Amino acid sequence: MPDWLEIVLRTLVSVVILFTLTKVLGKRQISQLSLFEYITGISIGNIAAYVSLDLDNLWYLGIVSLVVWVSVSVGMEYITMKSRVIRDFVDGKGTVIIQDGQLDKKHLHKERLTLDELLEQLRKKDVYRVADVEFAVMEPSGELNVLLKKEHQPLTADMLGWKLNKETEAKTVIIDGQVLSDMVDESGYSLEWLHHELKKKKLTPESVFLAQIDSDGQLNIQTGDRRSNRENAGKKPKDRIDALSKQFESELKRLGELARNEGDRRAYQSALDRFQAGYSPAMPEQDHNP
Repeated sequence: MPDWLEIVLRTLVSVVILFTLTKVLGKRQISQLSLFEYITGISIGNIAAYVSLDLDNLWYLGIVSLVVWVSVSVGMEYITMKSRVIRDFVDGKGTVIIQDGQLDKKHLHKERLTLDELLEQLRKKDVYRVADVEFAVMEPSGELNVLLKKEHQPLTADMLGWKLNKETEAKTVIIDGQVLSDMVDESGYSLEWLHHELKKKKLTPESVFLAQIDSDGQLNIQTGDRRSNRENAGKKPKDRIDALSKQFESELKRLGELARNEGDRRAYQSALDRFQAGYSPAMPEQDHNP
């Protein structure tokens, strides 16, 4: 067999073996690595290169070495899961770099971290003053995690005592002109409703680049044409109010149809009746002559 063909076959075999062994190692091996996982990753890469290119030695010995490395790595992960002492020794522990706005110079030198590197890590967390930091720890993976002092933390609804509705993932229902029927079903709406909404906007599924239904039942459409998006964004308040009102009305109807018992169904129907009785579409503005 020609050398070039043997290298091709060995490389393909190495790719298949590496893929299989990486699946065995799990997602940790391709995320933030511990010290032992870092060593394992480098070693496996070197052995795979040996299997691919070294024609003077027996290639299957490299595969045996790969299996041994992966077995040791999997065994070490199992042991570290069971023993905290071994886990702290192998993976290491987090090191407090900043506490109550004060740098710990000793720990900074222990991690061999310069001030410039520390400030860079803080800027990545949108922190520009060390004094604003309540707590910063260098994780075993090398990542710096930061907790700001309360007075410097962004306001949240919980801080203000607000109770917000549960937010759910936006469902992508159209990608590149293709309607995703399963995602439409998951959103709780129907294909008829989707086509009706597109028709109101004078669009076809083929003309939509991306469409998502958010947790409020709002259909958000991206055509990929910025001019078209600006035209939709520039609608008059009357048009927006009418669209929102129709959406609310259709949502009450949908909830009534999906109600599990007669009491819930009557409650939705009552709300719908009150809404229809109390709302009338905004009248066009009249010109008043002096």
